[in-house]
Amino acid sequence: MKEKLENKRSFVEISRSYPVWFMAGFFILMMTIYWGVIATDRYVSESSIVLDSPQINSPSLNFQTLLTGGGSAARSDMLLLRDYMLSVDMLKKLDKELDIRNHYNSSEIDWFSRLKDKRNSIEELHEYYIKRVTVDFDDYSQLLRIKVEAFNPEMAFEVGTFLINEGEAHMNKMGQRLATEQVDFLEKQVKVLRKGFDENLAKLIDFQNESGLVSAEGEIESVGSLIASLHGQLASLTAQRTAALTYQSSSSAEIIRLQAEIEALNDEINEQRASLAKKSGGALNVLSSEYQILDMNVQFSRESYSSALAALQSTRIEAARQLKQVSIIQSPTQPEYAVEPRRIYSIIVIIIITMLIALILQMVVMIIRDHQD
Repeated sequence: MKEKLENKRSFVEISRSYPVWFMAGFFILMMTIYWGVIATDRYVSESSIVLDSPQINSPSLNFQTLLTGGGSAARSDMLLLRDYMLSVDMLKKLDKELDIRNHYNSSEIDWFSRLKDKRNSIEELHEYYIKRVTVDFDDYSQLLRIKVEAFNPEMAFEVGTFLINEGEAHMNKMGQRLATEQVDFLEKQVKVLRKGFDENLAKLIDFQNESGLVSAEGEIESVGSLIASLHGQLASLTAQRTAALTYQSSSSAEIIRLQAEIEALNDEINEQRASLAKKSGGALNVLSSEYQILDMNVQFSRESYSSALAALQSTRIEAARQLKQVSIIQSPTQPEYAVEPRRIYSIIVIIIITMLIALILQMVVMIIRDHQD
């Protein structure tokens, strides 16, 4: 009995003499009990993915590609996917499909590890969620490494699988929305331009039918050639008449015949010239002007329609390129044993940190006592 009292007194005296070490030892004891016995096992499911898109066209090689390595777009997509996996929207879908709020709030989980109240706000649930789900982007290998912690192996595996599937669907939906809007707009423009082209072509055909001309320019060229030919004949007859007058009378039959032919050719030339340009309607120059305007409208409509078709086809190809496919490098693992918490490691870290802090505090206490003495 006396020895017990002495031991008790010595313990009390030590605790009073070295309160810092006493508190440090007590804290280490409590943490050792928690990490060694109380802390609930956590199962970890790990996976690695890369985001690919179909290469419809061969990639171009330019100076910017050489500088960036051609992976800026892929890197941006991977970062967007990572942020979405850690977003509140993803959390809401997980809670709706897998009821992770109740899982993390289970009474079987120790108080320090579980979600304190399943009625917590979405902000508090999200704060807890990002402690249990890690999505890291490996810039060197261009991979997303997903790590999911749960308190049973089935939930860890299901959450990891859901993140991959939902992330792929979201990236496809986001990438195709703009492309689909562009395709719809271009399809409407193609219909409008096709209608305009048909109308202009119909006007040109009606004009050709009414004027009896397939091509006013061709008709003008034909008339011009005819006038040139008549001028040649006129020059020949004029030369013959001049030569005949040197040895025949102007009233001779030969001279009268040549004169009649010359007058007939002059009349024909004047008539053909009048058909090309005259003040009354129906002149070839007027018809040619109207024909050129209608033909220009048709050509412009055709080029606009052709450009719209090319843009539509290009946009459809780009829409196909917006499709994203998640290539799984490492599928979500089905945990067979709990890897968290790392009990021995945590206990050793607690002991080292606590001893360092206690040593610093003890030195401070000793310095204060020396100054007091």
